[in-house]
Amino acid sequence: MDKFVINIGRQLGSGGKIVGEIIARRLGIKLCDKELINLAARESGLCPECFEQADECGRKGVLSTLVGYLRAPFTGYEGGNTNNILANESLFRIQSDVIREIASRESAIFVGRCADYILRDHPRCVNVFITADEADRRARLCERLGCTEDEARSMMERIDEQRASYYNYYSLRTWGVAATYHLCVNSSTLGEEGTADFILDFAERKLHERF
Repeated sequence: MDKFVINIGRQLGSGGKIVGEIIARRLGIKLCDKELINLAARESGLCPECFEQADECGRKGVLSTLVGYLRAPFTGYEGGNTNNILANESLFRIQSDVIREIASRESAIFVGRCADYILRDHPRCVNVFITADEADRRARLCERLGCTEDEARSMMERIDEQRASYYNYYSLRTWGVAATYHLCVNSSTLGEEGTADFILDFAERKLHERF
């Protein structure tokens, strides 16, 4: 089987990460989400907190961080002033390099992180956006986080705005709009397992592959 990637964008509370985990488990491949921060930090020599603070902040959250050093494969840093300033754009570039490196060596599921844009030239990719009915999203967050419905609603608005800002800024595309993706699916219709089935069926057809 040739290497392939499935990139998942998702609304907060849609179950997108869970669907990604189901697909990754069924296919026996890696799911890359938060661990990308640790990989990028390890490869660059920066602390994970630098990436966590810059993650999904978009234009509004341009963060300047004191950098001890960076390794040449990612930024071309060759030593010198340890007080160099690394902006969000450089952090995004480092994380992008990690995503491309993973995709070049193995099949994987990527959740968020603009992976569909970063891997836009990958010959075998499937780009999916997962949404869900608002009531289901609130219920999922309340169960998972133990919050109230009002808190869940506020969180959904805030996080989705951050995700849209981040994605639109770096990709020059529009987050959550159907034309941006190969497939958009509402997980409320089929449930998490059923949504995973649907995405896998679509991926088989698009990639001309039998999983």
